[in-house]
Amino acid sequence: MEYKVWVVDDEPMSLRVVKLELLKRLKADPVFRNVPVIFLTGDEDVKSETIGLNAGAADFIRKPFAAEVMLKRVHNTIELNRLHNDMAREIKMQTEKLSRAYIQIVQALAASVDAKDRYTHGHSSRVAAYSREIARRAGLSEAEQDSIYMMGLLHDVGKIGIQDAIINKTGRLTDEEYAEIKTHPVVGYEILRNIEDYPELMVGARWHHERYDGGGYPDGLAGDDIPEVARIIAVADTYDAMTSNRSYRKALSQEVVRAEIENCKGSQFDPRFADVMLEMIDEDTSFSMREGD
Repeated sequence: MEYKVWVVDDEPMSLRVVKLELLKRLKADPVFRNVPVIFLTGDEDVKSETIGLNAGAADFIRKPFAAEVMLKRVHNTIELNRLHNDMAREIKMQTEKLSRAYIQIVQALAASVDAKDRYTHGHSSRVAAYSREIARRAGLSEAEQDSIYMMGLLHDVGKIGIQDAIINKTGRLTDEEYAEIKTHPVVGYEILRNIEDYPELMVGARWHHERYDGGGYPDGLAGDDIPEVARIIAVADTYDAMTSNRSYRKALSQEVVRAEIENCKGSQFDPRFADVMLEMIDEDTSFSMREGD
């Protein structure tokens, strides 16, 4: 790289440009970005010092300097950098600890919801896993995949408010009982909307029973008006419902499930995510994507 040389009072200033460029490269390199950089300079320009500090320099030592002073400032810089790195590691460790605790709490809550239905085992976990895989194959980012996994775990949290007798009823539901079942998306939404730090959690809970053709509930949304994550969870939820034993029937065969998803493309399901689910089914030649025996 060619550098411009500035001359002021017959003193070449190219070193300032070279130093700043080197500093920028060091801070952009993952290997060296945390190494403190101290400028030794004869430059009296305060603007240069400000630019250097903003670029990531730890300190400026002006020439001429006393050796004892320089050693002390280098020592202080090293100690400050060590303290900063220790704090960063501690913050990272505590953040990871909180994240694990958060996931464990969500998993425990999901398990408590699933426990209300004595005929299903791990429904929420499977829906979460299927949703994440659909999201991955559909090109969503890793952060979006993690988010939809958490939404999948809690998509049925509103069933906490539904009577156990209705959830476990073996016969046909009455109109009144079905109306109560249909309240669980709104109940889940009201529960999760209070979690201000994770507002996305309520999305899957409220809209996973919407239909692509607008015939779903609770809001009768259609097409792209339904949040993308809810359209993904809807496919995963229905797939797991069909491949699991229920109070009123045994799990359906893979062939029947595939045909149902194919038939419901564009009506119940977003065709894009239905096709991803069909792809997953076709790859699952051992029919492992289902409730365990």
